[in-house]
Amino acid sequence: MKTTGSVKRKSHAFATLISASVTLALFGCDDTETKTDFNAVDFVQPAPTGKIVTDNKLSSDWKMVWSDEFDGDTIDPDKWFHEVNCAGGGNNENQCYTDSPENSFVADGNLNIVALPANDTSEKDYTSARLSTKNLGDWKYGRFEMRAKMPFGQGTWPAFWMLPTDEVYGGWPKSGEIDIVETVNLKTINDEGVTESNVYGTLHYGKAWPKNDESGKAYSLPSGLNPADEFHTYAIEWQEGEIRWYVDGYLYQTQMASDVRYNSKDQAVGLRHRGWYTEYYNLVTGELETHWDAAPFDQDFHLLLNLAVGGDWAGNVNDGGIDPAAFANGQAFVIDYVRVYECSANPETGKGCETVRAGYKDADDALVTGAAPIPRPPSTGVAVNLTIFDTVENPSWPIWGDNGEIEPTIQTDDEAHGEVVEFSIGDTNTVMGFNVFESDAPLGFDASPMIDAGNVSFEMKVVTPPSNSSAEWWFKIESNGAEEAVELRVTESVEGLAPVTGEWQTYTFSLQSLSDKGLDLTNIDVLMLFPTWGSGSGAVYRVDNVTIAQEGVVGSGPNTPELTLFEDGPNPDWAPWDCCGGSTPTEQTDGDNGNTVEFVIGSQATVMGFTASEPDKAFDGSAIISDGVVQFDMKLVTPPTNSEAVWLFKVESTGGVENGNEGAAAEYNLTESEEAVAPTVGEWQTYTFKLSDLAAAGIAIDDITTIMIFPSWGLGEGAVYRVDNARIYSPSGESSDDDSTPPTGEDNTPAPGTLFADMAATGWVLWDCCGGTTPSLEIDDADHNMVAEFTIGAQPTVMGLNTRSGIGGGDANFDASALLSQGVVQFEMKVVNAPNDASSYWLFKIESGGGPDNGGKAVELALTDSNEGVAPVTGQWQTYTFALDDIANAGLDISDIDVVMIFPLWDTGEGAVYRIDNLKIANP
Repeated sequence: MKTTGSVKRKSHAFATLISASVTLALFGCDDTETKTDFNAVDFVQPAPTGKIVTDNKLSSDWKMVWSDEFDGDTIDPDKWFHEVNCAGGGNNENQCYTDSPENSFVADGNLNIVALPANDTSEKDYTSARLSTKNLGDWKYGRFEMRAKMPFGQGTWPAFWMLPTDEVYGGWPKSGEIDIVETVNLKTINDEGVTESNVYGTLHYGKAWPKNDESGKAYSLPSGLNPADEFHTYAIEWQEGEIRWYVDGYLYQTQMASDVRYNSKDQAVGLRHRGWYTEYYNLVTGELETHWDAAPFDQDFHLLLNLAVGGDWAGNVNDGGIDPAAFANGQAFVIDYVRVYECSANPETGKGCETVRAGYKDADDALVTGAAPIPRPPSTGVAVNLTIFDTVENPSWPIWGDNGEIEPTIQTDDEAHGEVVEFSIGDTNTVMGFNVFESDAPLGFDASPMIDAGNVSFEMKVVTPPSNSSAEWWFKIESNGAEEAVELRVTESVEGLAPVTGEWQTYTFSLQSLSDKGLDLTNIDVLMLFPTWGSGSGAVYRVDNVTIAQEGVVGSGPNTPELTLFEDGPNPDWAPWDCCGGSTPTEQTDGDNGNTVEFVIGSQATVMGFTASEPDKAFDGSAIISDGVVQFDMKLVTPPTNSEAVWLFKVESTGGVENGNEGAAAEYNLTESEEAVAPTVGEWQTYTFKLSDLAAAGIAIDDITTIMIFPSWGLGEGAVYRVDNARIYSPSGESSDDDSTPPTGEDNTPAPGTLFADMAATGWVLWDCCGGTTPSLEIDDADHNMVAEFTIGAQPTVMGLNTRSGIGGGDANFDASALLSQGVVQFEMKVVNAPNDASSYWLFKIESGGGPDNGGKAVELALTDSNEGVAPVTGQWQTYTFALDDIANAGLDISDIDVVMIFPLWDTGEGAVYRIDNLKIANP
């Protein structure tokens, strides 16, 4: 027997319907316990006004497999047994459950469960009954239906519900609970003259109490009808991964298992739908695991019927307490029948018999958002700054006023700040700030790579102080759905200052200090700023420039690891090295390159390169694995005597396989580099190899010990070659002196994430799918310089950039997983000539994993669906921005992006000429 509806972070929308926040618990005779923290109820409007929906016909595939019509004169002991105790249900309920015929009996074709005043010797003030089918009737999946008339009055709490027969996943609520229908205090009237008439349907699941979760809806009958006045039918249809709730045939609620989104590496990176979940210990590994599948609602459950009196829910809402007059002559929960149906179309899954309507899986209609924790992409180890608010709201971190009666607003402040967020506190106790759970697809932020030098920072100005002069100002930050939280006075910031009314003040808290106090930096999801709870009335305050960031994370080399092997001179910790030939590499001056290292191979077979002098000098490149490279310049002075020799690049980690240290090695032909060219005698050539490729080949990127460049083993005699500018680094970690110029790599190609800026990124090519044209590079205005130009002729086509035709045949596919929380796809576009067909409109399409034809994914949107929401205007540059989070939710695997297209509607584009510039996938 459970409590109220959904507990969601969006609690402020429903606060007026609940007068108290309480914790409830329930013990069955088998020590089943339930506790619920309800501070919000998701209320559903009734079925069409004045009409009880009875025209939804059941599928003929529903076959009744169990029922009790209560047509006899006794309770059937082969179907029900009484739970007898005075435990109060764990909710401080004020009844003893008995098997007395005064409290439960069959008469006139109905089961009556009656709550009565107890005698003076009773442990509790009231007696009642609780019936169960455990081990008499247990089912997995089906339709469970009851026709009943509810009791009424302050303190009444009837329920028709289900518990797991065998707690396969652990004690309550890990093995789940299904509340088919509950009511409390029906027909009481509140101060606004509203009569209580709600029914509730709820699921309980998740972690062990008190960290349990629940979700559900409340529903009120149409046209002022009350569940206590007449008989009504209450049901659920339960199938694998889905449960639906009905009142008089109207489907008012749907709950579903969580739908996990995976990337191309089969890593969980988010949820397409946030539903239920459970956690339990893996019997093989002993690890506690979270499961986002049909569990725990994939085992046998049994039915319960009971009528509680008072308790932490019924006794704390509406009029409060228990009205003795309501029970003076007994209050009856009257049940006409209970029926169980099996879906004969597929008994194993319960699927194929659904009684549904339009909107039953729509989030703004019947579909309930659950409380499952959201799996986040594995940490890349790469520091990425997060802007929560700076002039505009970050849609992944909505502005949030928890239960506040005054909604936060955007206001214009002084010239230095512009648009800021303003919070106001009225008479209702509240906290305010920014909350990912208010977004459509909540995902916490991984700040762990910035622990050493990162900060949470914000600016705040108190416009009007709280009426209570003793109120202090607080900063609170949470992670993992409030599993961890740190709360500090703002005077505990780095600045150590209290707010001064009318003045902007910056506050900074180091990530290291927050971690030391228990915050999980890998999944930060709520940030709050507020005066002391209960003392904030009257406060008005403004906030701007809210960030979780580190100085120079993108655009400052010192903040990302880098190893220089040789640049005008050797690195003493990584000396030039001849493995087996007995020579000593030397330093030689070579024209514009200045000092270089020269390797000479004699008659003894060998390999050459650079090696760490000590194990602790090995290089850890894990923080730059997403875009880091090994890069060097090489000049072949004299080729090997054997013309069949090929030039190779080899990397070893953790000692290398040759040393028996269970290390790893990866070897490539130099023509497999990003440049894809062989050495030419007398010419300097740059060679680049991606760390991500080395990692995929098995190299331990966090422990690189050896870098080698050499001709084929045993074929190198006579070779003389020079190396310079050899290093391991992140191209995106290098700054540009001109902030207006997009960052570029060593060879002026766009930096990782920038697919086009003056030229296409390595591995990405300008592309005409089907029209037979060749997109060109053209000079535009001073702000854009070199741009990509596309022209559509008579042949229908789509155009853009892709990696499938580029160098490496798809190796340049972009992994945007680390950018999911706030990243965007953004580009500038100018239509030079509009399509001849005036009805044509412009589209943006993005694909991953080879596209739908090859088992991959694609998402297509109109340009007017962008954040800017505008159509192109001929002759004008326009920026278009699409949130990665929205694209991922639409089904794209953002870990493997390989095509970006911008084009007019298929077969309407003839005559169109348009230009693209500054196409990037990045944080804004």
